[in-house]
Amino acid sequence: MIHVLLLVGAAVAIYVACEWFINAVEWLGVQLKVGRMAVGTLLAAIGTALPESVVTFVAVVFGHGAASKDIGVGAAMGGPLVLSTIAYAFVGFVLISRTRRLDTPVGPVAEPTAESDGQRPVDTRRLARDQMWFLAVFVFKVGLGLVAFAIKPWLGVLFFAAYGVYFARELGNREGSGDAHDLDPLRLQPKAATPSAAAVIVQTTATLAVIFVASQVFVRQLEWAGPKLGLSATVTALLLSPVATELPEIMNALLWVRQGKIDLALANISGAMMIQATVPSGLGILFTKWRFNGPLQAAGITTMAAIVYLLLTMRAKRLTAGRLAAGAAFYVAFAIALAFM
Repeated sequence: MIHVLLLVGAAVAIYVACEWFINAVEWLGVQLKVGRMAVGTLLAAIGTALPESVVTFVAVVFGHGAASKDIGVGAAMGGPLVLSTIAYAFVGFVLISRTRRLDTPVGPVAEPTAESDGQRPVDTRRLARDQMWFLAVFVFKVGLGLVAFAIKPWLGVLFFAAYGVYFARELGNREGSGDAHDLDPLRLQPKAATPSAAAVIVQTTATLAVIFVASQVFVRQLEWAGPKLGLSATVTALLLSPVATELPEIMNALLWVRQGKIDLALANISGAMMIQATVPSGLGILFTKWRFNGPLQAAGITTMAAIVYLLLTMRAKRLTAGRLAAGAAFYVAFAIALAFM
C-alpha cells in the first residue's frame, strides 16, 4: 500500500511542480531575452530532461556491475522512445479531449486570433527540422550499438558537440524574445507586473528540485512494481522507468496545451528529445560497451519508425491531434514485441 501512495503522491508533486515550473521558466525566458520557442526547446527541456540524464550518468559512471550499465543504456534508449511516442500522443489526446483544432501553417507561428480561441498555430516546418536533427543523431547512435571497434568510446564526445550546435542554433533564434504579454503573473510574486530576477530564479530552481526528487521516487516505485508484475530488469528499464522520468515533459505538455500554447508543448518535447539523443547517449558510449541486445534494437527501430511517421505527416501538412495521438500505437507495438523477447 505504501508503494501505491508514494506513486500517486510523486505524480501529484510532479504535476504541481511543473505548473509552477512552466510559469517560472516563461518569465526566465523573458528576462534572458531568448526566443519564445527556445523557452520550450532549451530552458524547459533542459530542466525536465534532468532526471533522465542523471539516471544515466549515475548508472554508467558510478554504477558497479553489468546490471547498472544496462540500466544506464536502457534509460538512454528508453527516453527518446517514450518522448517520440507517448509524449507526442499525449498532446494529441489532450487536444482531442478539449475539442481543439491543431493548425499547421506553412509560415511562422502566428499571433492568436479570436477564431483560434487563443491557441497559437504550430510551425510544422520548424518542428520537422528538429525531428530531422534528432533522427540523424539517433540513427548514428543506434548504428554504434551494433558494432564494436577500438575508438568507439571516444565518439561519445561527438554527441555532446552535436547538442552544443543545436543549443547555439536555438539560442540564436530571437523571435518573440522579451514578449510577456500572454504570461500569467509569477506565482511567487502574483501582484507584480514584472517579477524580480531573484524570484524567477528561486521559483525555477525550487520547482526543478521538487521535480527531480519526485521523479526519482516515482521511478523507484515503478522499479518495485516491475518484478511484482513479472517484468525483467531490461523490460522495466525500457518500458516503465522512461515513462516515469519523462513524466515532467508530459505534465508540461498538458499544462501548456491547457493554456493554448501548443507550440511550447511540442517544442518542449522536441527539445528534450535532442537532449536525450545526445547527452545520455554520449555518456553511455563513453562509459559502457554500448552494444545493443534484442530489446534495445527494438527500442531503436520503434523510435525511428515513430519519427519517420511524424516527419511524413508534417511534410504532407497533415499534422492533426488525431495523428499525434496515433503515435501511441508505436509504443504499444513495442510493448507487445518486448513480451515475446
